[in-house]
Amino acid sequence: MSVASFRRALRGTVSGLPGGFWWLWTSTLVNRTGAFVLTFLSLYLTQELGYSAWYAGLVVALHGLGGVAGSPLGGMLTDRWGRRPTMISMHLAGGACAAALAVVTSAWGIAVVVLLMGVAMQAVRPAISATIADLVPDSGLRRAYALNYWALNLGFAIAALGGGAAIFLGYRTLFVVDALATALCALIVFLRLPETRPEKRSDAVEGAPEDERLTVLDVLRDAPFRTLVLLNLLVCLIFTAPWVGLPLTMAGEGLSADAYGMVIAVNGVVIVAFQLLVNRITEKRSPAALLTVSSLLFAAGTGVTALAGTPLLFAATVVVWTIGEMVHVPTNAAATARLAPEHARGRYQGVMGMSWAVAGFVAPILAGWVVDGPGPDVLWIGCAAVGCVAAAGYTLLLRRALAENTRPEAAETASEKAEPVEA
Repeated sequence: MSVASFRRALRGTVSGLPGGFWWLWTSTLVNRTGAFVLTFLSLYLTQELGYSAWYAGLVVALHGLGGVAGSPLGGMLTDRWGRRPTMISMHLAGGACAAALAVVTSAWGIAVVVLLMGVAMQAVRPAISATIADLVPDSGLRRAYALNYWALNLGFAIAALGGGAAIFLGYRTLFVVDALATALCALIVFLRLPETRPEKRSDAVEGAPEDERLTVLDVLRDAPFRTLVLLNLLVCLIFTAPWVGLPLTMAGEGLSADAYGMVIAVNGVVIVAFQLLVNRITEKRSPAALLTVSSLLFAAGTGVTALAGTPLLFAATVVVWTIGEMVHVPTNAAATARLAPEHARGRYQGVMGMSWAVAGFVAPILAGWVVDGPGPDVLWIGCAAVGCVAAAGYTLLLRRALAENTRPEAAETASEKAEPVEA
């Protein structure tokens, strides 16, 4: 690809989105650039505070458990309270937890702080997703989610490199920097991002569920969306399994921890380098077809891990399922926005986020149990089978629903909401 064609592709990817989206994108990049806590938490607990590896694993699991509660909570607050106050308050809460970890050293205190951090970090995500759906018309929605996901991974890559370089300053310093970055993210939202929650409709049908009364169970009564959530849970289980199963499998092959570090770094490198290109290629494709393909890529990438034995081959498997990740995440978010009623976007995104959080809690435990018991080959073959089941589900159960359920274009409204409002 020539430089001129690359520039045209880049302009096509980033053009046409409202200004409010780019402020949200900037806040995501700032937030993730300072995300040091989870990256270095286990090392801090074991190397500096002297806790056991078992305790460190439990604390990380508590972060995921907090996310299970935080996602529906954030969805409810997003629809009832508003997108902007939910983002600001949850960012500040997450920053306060990061700062607290710099001073709290007791086992119970750390566990409580990390649990609350999981709640706050997951609670902000439905507000972000709903804001994107409010601001961006349907034609650019998947592209917007892909760009936001790219910012998240770019920020995480910067944090990993910066944190490694700054580790000589001490873990507590990194946690304070994390808190400051999160506070800066809240400040950007406060100063530059408008409230985008749709006004309550005056012509609502009498007896229809009002947004104040809509519960998680009401959301799950939406059959197409319930199917989307369950299939996403299957994919999330496959996506999360390698983060525990892969280092154990490579260790069983006699490979070092350094080899695993280089292999798993391929995931972030591929996303940062190729997310915009993948988005350009898939932009006009059917959502159900993209979700089917991404599930098959997850199945293939994890399945062939059972045949790998060298760092190069393990890295190749990571490339395959990473491409699936780049296709799946923005497509799934756009499909959620497409199925969600306007007044319940926050709760729909919150329930969808809960499937990610549940997988983040269950998959590491399940993957560790399978590797220790039946063995790693069983884990990878099982992941391939689950991926194929998910692919069949997207094709057979959701093709019509995702094709027919199209949000009305809202270019004029999005343009109006793109202008910053007075804080």
